[in-house]
Amino acid sequence: FMTKIKKLLETVCHNCGKILVDESNPAFADAIRRRDPKKRFDLVWRLCKPKMICETTMALEDDTPPDKTKEPRHDHGGCGNIQPEVRREGLRLTGTWKAQKGDEENEGQQPEKKPITPQMALNIFRHISTEDIKRMGLSNDYARPEWMIITVLPVPPPPVRPSISVDGGNGPRGEDDLTYKLGDIIRANGNVRRCETEGSPAHVVNEFEQLCDLNE
Repeated sequence: FMTKIKKLLETVCHNCGKILVDESNPAFADAIRRRDPKKRFDLVWRLCKPKMICETTMALEDDTPPDKTKEPRHDHGGCGNIQPEVRREGLRLTGTWKAQKGDEENEGQQPEKKPITPQMALNIFRHISTEDIKRMGLSNDYARPEWMIITVLPVPPPPVRPSISVDGGNGPRGEDDLTYKLGDIIRANGNVRRCETEGSPAHVVNEFEQLCDLNE
């Protein structure tokens, strides 16, 4: 689900979970009328990917009268937060937050790059409304975004794994390759837990976490 998760993170706001485009965009209004959910999701994603901010209507100052010569700005209902540029690096996703043009306070600062952890993605997906899930072409009954991230994975302990016959007959018995791989995963997770307990540097913990991902 990595590709689908990346596209979802490029479609919704990372703060409020709202789709970054709405019906005020004629292309979006046409996209959500598509009956094929796969085609609808692809069209919505292509429209949202270039959006780097969750648009909102800025409140006018009390002393500032509205400019009647300009067309009133559409109220998207967003939170106004800057959105990251999502990149996939192997089995990891990273986000790069860049200052927007015209932002005098943050203009000139270096872009902020940080990993998007599974927990962060899960929290974002849980903020998506049921209506927006339908608009994207997903199903609230069978394909909610947060279900794409495993939170609980039951794994049998190594002692209950069945042994195999080495020569296919009555000779000595051994462990199959899945049992050996399960042992590698247990040791890798043990290293992560040990490093966190000992207060090891973050890059050391990240290396063992990546090793867990590779084993799994």
